[in-house]
Amino acid sequence: MSTLNHARLFIGGVIVSVSMCGVSHAANLDTALSKGEKRVDQAQSSQKKIDQIDAKIREDEREYRGVLKEVEGLNVYIDQLNKQLVSQAQELKNIEASIRQVVLIERQVSPLMLRMIDALEHFVRADVPFLYEERMKRVKGLKDMMGRSDVTVAEKYRKVMAAYQTEMDYGRTIEAYRGELDMAGEIREVDYLRTGRVAWVFQTLDGQHIGVWNQAGQTWDALDSQYKSKVLQAIRIAREQAAPSLIQMPITAAVEVK
Repeated sequence: MSTLNHARLFIGGVIVSVSMCGVSHAANLDTALSKGEKRVDQAQSSQKKIDQIDAKIREDEREYRGVLKEVEGLNVYIDQLNKQLVSQAQELKNIEASIRQVVLIERQVSPLMLRMIDALEHFVRADVPFLYEERMKRVKGLKDMMGRSDVTVAEKYRKVMAAYQTEMDYGRTIEAYRGELDMAGEIREVDYLRTGRVAWVFQTLDGQHIGVWNQAGQTWDALDSQYKSKVLQAIRIAREQAAPSLIQMPITAAVEVK
């Protein structure tokens, strides 16, 4: 009995030892697994950080390349601006040279225009005095214009030449207009007829009196009654009230203008 009990105790001890050993190994395994899981988590966390850092590096690289392209574009733009500045500087020099040339031309042209206006005034005073007030007013306007700083030299020259052209046109046109005439101290309304510069005649509105300007004597000479119908017809033609036709008109001798 004693021996059997000892055997049972021994076997029980072995079983307990084996059980204790199994429990110890299980605990060690759990610890190892727990540590392994922690390492895996740490590795995953580290990999995630690495991926984030890599993504940031790639993003920074893309931004850097974008900045490089912008810098390259800016360099091209700056180079183009420099070329434009050089071109504009040259253009500015050309403009300054042109301005100096214009100033020189103005100094030369202005006295010429003044002489032309004086010559025009002298011509009007010496010419057949048709539309005399209107023509002298035009000359005065030119003189006043020459003293104005708000009118360019080009515009002044254009108006002077226009006045000359108007005077030239008088010599090759026919014109009829109404005005007043002092007849023996009596102011009467008459029809004037200008045929170029070769004849300047008048006819009273009742058709009873006609005359032709005598440039040499600076007077009106009476015309024969045979010219009444001819003068009347010429007036109608000048006013476009009749078709053009050949008409015999008195012609006064030309006077040289010096």
